[in-house]
Amino acid sequence: MRPDLCLQNAGRRYGLRGPWVLRGVDLTVAPGRLVRVEGANGTGKSTLLRLLAGIDAPSEGRITGRPRTAYVPERFPPALPFTAVGYLTHLGAVHGLTRTAAARAAGEWLERLGAAAYAGTPMARLSKGTSQKIAVAQALLAEPELLVLDEAWTGLDTDARAELERAVAERTAAGGSVVFVDHDPRRLAGLPDATYAVRDGSLVPCAAPGSGPSGPHVTVVAQGPPDGRLPEDAHRAVASAEETTPGTYRLAVPASRSDVLLRALLTARPPWHVVSVEQRADTPGSPR
Repeated sequence: MRPDLCLQNAGRRYGLRGPWVLRGVDLTVAPGRLVRVEGANGTGKSTLLRLLAGIDAPSEGRITGRPRTAYVPERFPPALPFTAVGYLTHLGAVHGLTRTAAARAAGEWLERLGAAAYAGTPMARLSKGTSQKIAVAQALLAEPELLVLDEAWTGLDTDARAELERAVAERTAAGGSVVFVDHDPRRLAGLPDATYAVRDGSLVPCAAPGSGPSGPHVTVVAQGPPDGRLPEDAHRAVASAEETTPGTYRLAVPASRSDVLLRALLTARPPWHVVSVEQRADTPGSPR
């Protein structure tokens, strides 16, 4: 497993004598963690995300444990000399995929985000909403170890917003990390493992990590081999897991991660048997 990404006493300012945008930032992002960053406009949230993504280097302090990273910026430049699928295929190759694999992944993400009809459209002719779908797709092509999202949901339609939330759940269930900023306080509400606020150039914890997700949950009862362990991808997705009898688990999972859990169970080798699925308005079970 990759090491934690760590910011140690990190600071950032623009120009040798410019004011400090961030200073004294300490932050650890472990594999499989979902981290939300909050703060008023102009406080330095985007600067922090650019440091995490490796777009900017710290002016002081250091960053260690750099994972393979993908980044969706707040503003995506649409006027590029590519078609949508050409751009995604090119970016996939930059991320280390073969051209064939990159083209396949590009097609899959265009389909998932509802932009397949625009695969051959020049980037400069895409609407703002479709351009944002391309921005999201390019970040997800190569299954990054760290996904950094700066207002990535802005401009997406309802289906695409839901698909991005599903992709976030998939990344964390697979052991990847996701750090995000979004203006909507309901975005992924109750799911982050940690929430921080940027205030006066400092990073301040808002809630204790592991306080547990709240909100709509799904309870799944599943049976595996009597001596089997819960698949790792399933374990990462759940909020709580109770082994009621050998090989039988009662699993509470946030509704937005339920399809990730079910996929992990049904694609395990041997596959698990899903006994029941029940949606509840809230599950107070202990955090994972």
